Amino acid sequence: MTDTLVFRAEALVAAVTTIVRAAGSSEREAAQVAANLVEANLRGHDSHGVGMVPRYVDAVLEGGLALDAHVAIRADGGALLTLDGQRGYGQVIGAEAMALGIERARLHGVCVVGLAHSHHLGRIGHWAEQCIAAGLVSIHFVNVLSRPIVAPFGGRDARLGTNPFCVGIPRPGSEPIVLDFATSKIAQGKTRVAYNMGLAVEPGTLIDDRGEPTTDPRYTVVEPTGALLPFGEHKGAGLALICELLGGALAGGATGGAVGDGRRRVLNSMFSILIDPGRLGTAANLAAEMESFVAWMCASPPGAGIDRVRTPGEPERETRAARLVAGVPVDAVTWAEIVAAGAKVRVAPGDIEALLVGR
Repeated sequence: MTDTLVFRAEALVAAVTTIVRAAGSSEREAAQVAANLVEANLRGHDSHGVGMVPRYVDAVLEGGLALDAHVAIRADGGALLTLDGQRGYGQVIGAEAMALGIERARLHGVCVVGLAHSHHLGRIGHWAEQCIAAGLVSIHFVNVLSRPIVAPFGGRDARLGTNPFCVGIPRPGSEPIVLDFATSKIAQGKTRVAYNMGLAVEPGTLIDDRGEPTTDPRYTVVEPTGALLPFGEHKGAGLALICELLGGALAGGATGGAVGDGRRRVLNSMFSILIDPGRLGTAANLAAEMESFVAWMCASPPGAGIDRVRTPGEPERETRAARLVAGVPVDAVTWAEIVAAGAKVRVAPGDIEALLVGR
C-alpha cells in the first residue's frame, strides 16, 4: 500500500488553480475548476477530485478540452433548453447549464435541460446541490464518452460508460437528499485510486480482459483492460442504458461505442429535469411527507457494523466536516502524477510545494 499525504483544502485549491491556470485557463476558470475538484475530495469522492488533474492537462495538450469555453444555446423552447458545452471544462459548463435551468424553472415551474458535449462534469451531485440551493428538485441522467469501461449484464467485455444517475431534493430546515451514483459497481476513478494505492477492489466488481472475475484494479487502468460490472446486475445495466439514451441521445449528444483512440478526453452529456415544488403546488406536502417518511426510515434498527441508518448525501457531509479539520488525503502516486502534470505546463515542483507551505 502506498503512502498517503494530507493537505489542507485551501492549499490544494491553490496548487490545482496554479496548474490549471498554467495550462492556459483564465484565472476565473482555473479557480472554479480547482474549487470543484477539491470539493469532491472533501466529500470523500476522491475519484472525482484532484486526481483528475493529470487527465485534464493531457486533454488540454491534446486539444480535446477547450479552454474558457461557455455554454451555447442550441434550441430554446422556454421550459425546454438544448445546450452545447463546446468541450469546455465541465466545472464551468455544468454551473452555467444549471444556472440557465434554474432561471427557467423559476419562470415556468419546470425546466428540461439537454446538455451535450461537455468535458468531464465531475461529481454530478454538485449540480443537484446547485439546484437544491435554489429550492428545486432535480433529476439527472448522464452518459460518458470515453473508452467503454462497464460490461452489460451477462456480457464479458466493456460496452457501457459508468453513466451516473442523480436526484436532489431540498428539505426546508434540514439537510437535503442527494442521491448520486455511477451505474457501475463503483466509479472508474475509484479503481484508479485503488490501483495507485496498491489495493484490491471488492470481489464481484471487475472482470479481466478475458471476462473472468478479478479483484485487480489494473484492468481498468492499464492495458489489457477488462471491465467494471454494473451495480445490481440487470437493474444497473438497464439504468446505464437509459442514461446513455437520455443523457446522450435525447440531450443532443452522441452515444458511446468503441472509443479507443488513446486520447485522455472525457466527454459527458446530461439530461436534467428541474422542478419547482411550489409552482407544482405540492411543496408543503413534499416537506411534511418527506420528514415523516425519512424519520420512519432512519429509525430502522441498524445492522451489524452500522451505527445508524443514514440518508443519501449524509455520508458525504460527514466526510466533508471531518476533512476540513483533519485535511484531505491524497495517495503518494496520485500526488506524483499531479506534480508531473504541472511540469508538463511548466509549473516546477518547487512552485507547487511553496503553495502548500503556510496555507
